[in-house]
Amino acid sequence: MMSRPRRSPLVAQGALVAIAIACRLARADAPAAPTTTHSAASALVPPRPITEPRVSYPASGTGDADVVITIVLNADGSFRSARVLSGDEPFAGATLDAAPRWTFEPATRDGRPVSATIKVRIHFTAPPPAVRLPGKAVGSSEPGVTPKAPPSADASEIEEVRVNGDARAVGAQSLGRAEVRLLPGAFGDPFRAIDVLPGVTPIISGIPFFFVRGAPPGNVGYFLDGIRVPLLYHVGLGPSVIHPALMDRVDLYPGGYPARFGRFAGGIVAGETADPPHDWHGEANIRLVDSGAMLEGPLPKDAGTFFAAGRYSTTGLLLSLLSPNVSLSYWDYQGRMVFDLTPRDQLTVFAFGAYDYLASKENGVDTPIFDTTFHRVDVRYDHRYGGPDDHVRTAVTLGYDETGFDHGSYAGDYILGARSEIAKRVSDAVVVRAGADLEFDDYQADLAAAFPSSAGFTSLFSDRTDFTMGVRADAVVALGRRTEVTPGVRLDFFESKGQTAIGVDPRLAARIAITRDVRLLATEGLASQPPSFVLPGPGFTRDLTGGLQRSWQQSVGVEGELPWDVTYAVTGFENSFFNMTDALGTLSLSSANLGDNLSARVNGSAFGMELLLKRRLTRRLGGVVSYTLSRSVRDLPTGIIPSSFDRTHVLNVAGSYDFGGGYRGGTRLVFYTGYPIDVLRPEEGRIPPFARFDFRLEKRWSVFSGRGWVSVVLEVENTFGAQETVQEQCVSLTTPCNYVQIGPVTIPSLGVEGGF
Repeated sequence: MMSRPRRSPLVAQGALVAIAIACRLARADAPAAPTTTHSAASALVPPRPITEPRVSYPASGTGDADVVITIVLNADGSFRSARVLSGDEPFAGATLDAAPRWTFEPATRDGRPVSATIKVRIHFTAPPPAVRLPGKAVGSSEPGVTPKAPPSADASEIEEVRVNGDARAVGAQSLGRAEVRLLPGAFGDPFRAIDVLPGVTPIISGIPFFFVRGAPPGNVGYFLDGIRVPLLYHVGLGPSVIHPALMDRVDLYPGGYPARFGRFAGGIVAGETADPPHDWHGEANIRLVDSGAMLEGPLPKDAGTFFAAGRYSTTGLLLSLLSPNVSLSYWDYQGRMVFDLTPRDQLTVFAFGAYDYLASKENGVDTPIFDTTFHRVDVRYDHRYGGPDDHVRTAVTLGYDETGFDHGSYAGDYILGARSEIAKRVSDAVVVRAGADLEFDDYQADLAAAFPSSAGFTSLFSDRTDFTMGVRADAVVALGRRTEVTPGVRLDFFESKGQTAIGVDPRLAARIAITRDVRLLATEGLASQPPSFVLPGPGFTRDLTGGLQRSWQQSVGVEGELPWDVTYAVTGFENSFFNMTDALGTLSLSSANLGDNLSARVNGSAFGMELLLKRRLTRRLGGVVSYTLSRSVRDLPTGIIPSSFDRTHVLNVAGSYDFGGGYRGGTRLVFYTGYPIDVLRPEEGRIPPFARFDFRLEKRWSVFSGRGWVSVVLEVENTFGAQETVQEQCVSLTTPCNYVQIGPVTIPSLGVEGGF
């Protein structure tokens, strides 16, 4: 029988209050029938033009004309692509040329910016006949004549607005690519910006592994379009393994996430790729540490679209000067082809992968420290039927993961997976979603040569074939005009080396519109996961020895809008962990070492409060303030102790300002308190806190008549070279102890970017 860790009743009581309010409001609203296909709890606000959509009347045009185009807008309101639905040349071409220069406030659902497609009609009115003077006409080039300004056409109306993709799940926080480009310290990378969100606790500054609401890094799942990814970041404080141009947004689910996600007992980081455009788009960048490029556009004969991108590190030259005894390199690639079979059917082939290599060098010979590779090929078929919420997806995924060490040691995984999902709006008030997936993993490992004296460690990773299968279902239910609830459940079956386990994970979320600008949010859910390693890594997955890890995740909070386009979210949370493999969280400097903890199981909990204030960084003045107040503990036989990486306070303050003339700058403060000096002797206190400042400055030029851009970007993480304390070291009982510091871990980046 599992002993339940110490818990705070605050969140549980708050969640019950939220559900009670939901039922109360549902009864009050029951007589009223919905007036639209979406409840008011999912209120949609269309995009609003910031600049009036205008098109200059083409010089070769004659007469009046109408052009109808669809424009795809990103979640921050920026232009993504446009396509002509009707209209003749030269008016259609003039409209397409002008569309990228139009700016919009983004569409919002429940106050959150969302990607949208709008249909716009442009009406052209022929210029009045030239006023003729004796022998001359207005508009001629003859001397003494002043031509009139050329006429222009305005948007007659925005005829239709369609939200792209599902509404954000309750409790999720999202980062769009356009905003992340402007966030100091993120280097334009949506995945590297995850640590600016509340609930995320860094292990060490600059290291892209973190605890999420008390869950260790090995329990945080990474997904891209629903495809499991073994890691997100390149080695050596590098960028993410996915080119930023491919991303539409990155969602952080710190807990209580939808039934779509499973097999992880911590948080979920889910990247969603951008919809393919129907026009040409390209980007390239050259920086101190790497270079990359991407190109996307239509396939011949309007058969579909393609995307190709890659990145290659140039760290070899830099390290040869700064650290001649270290070798480091990495690369990644992404390729996607989308075939438009019919207006409602698409076939997508998506391939991506990454490589990282870190080695020590002696006498010109490399000794590998970290050598990872992974590849994915995903083939999926999408069919849309009925209304905008109705769709079916079926996909097959092939993959290979490997982590290598010296002396030929490695751990690898050959992957074959399949998944299917369906969504159907069965009534004005209910959308039902269901899915199933299975996966075969053929693990191969040979670590003895690299770790000859660590038999306990190497025995955790052996040759075997694992099988996993899961089914899930949930429903988005509108209870009247103010309340939306999402009950769901996952059922997962695990088999490894003759052992089996079953995870049954119920989920429940509620969103209640208290007023137009205030919404109450609540989530509850159970999550199950097989044993995990300390950090996520390709091929490093353990068998079922010791059984599943489980966590009960719950939260309650409010979100809404403030004046000056500021949004806010305040959330209280509590996570309880059972049978958890957490070698990091129970590491004591005075007793067991990391290797001794790899097989240990522990219960624990985390609870706290999160605050997020945000004004879109794409505004002339934008910023983010996030704060996490939390406590993470582990329940050992000797008593309840703080987690080894428990940080009471984590604060991020970032701002960005457009100075005009193509200049934009920003800064960011990251602050967090220290973790316990020794978890077994908490009376010894904590190591000192850490603070760093990041800086970003950009100068941008428009080129090719506004169709392209070029930027010079200077960006520095840890601008002032702050050192971070990582532990206290005591040599003897008679000598004073000293703090051990690392760094400064400072990451400078100077580069040139461009695109069209």
